[in-house]
Amino acid sequence: MRFLMLICRDESIAFSSEDRGKIGPQVQAWVTEMQQRGVRLQGDVLANVEETTNVRVRGSETEVGNGPRAPMSAPASGFNLIECADLDEAIEVSAKHPIARYGVIELRPIAEG
Repeated sequence: MRFLMLICRDESIAFSSEDRGKIGPQVQAWVTEMQQRGVRLQGDVLANVEETTNVRVRGSETEVGNGPRAPMSAPASGFNLIECADLDEAIEVSAKHPIARYGVIELRPIAEG
């Protein structure tokens, strides 16, 4: 099963300088482990949520808006596309991500077929 992991850091939790110094290497260690396991297919860091552009079509009009479409307590700051045997493995993989301690990992299954 493939899943989109949205990495959502709770912005109300302040990182200490010690946390900031550790988080990058911890995330890189997670990436390395998951690539070696063959479950991480792709991933990246997202630009700041204020840079979001929304596009929708209503009738014949294209509407473009800036910013997130809804207020979020923990907007997505990154993503990973993972492939796991089942939801249990996807949960285990997500729980190991360092940001799970500072926010939430949203797992969304990729529709198959």
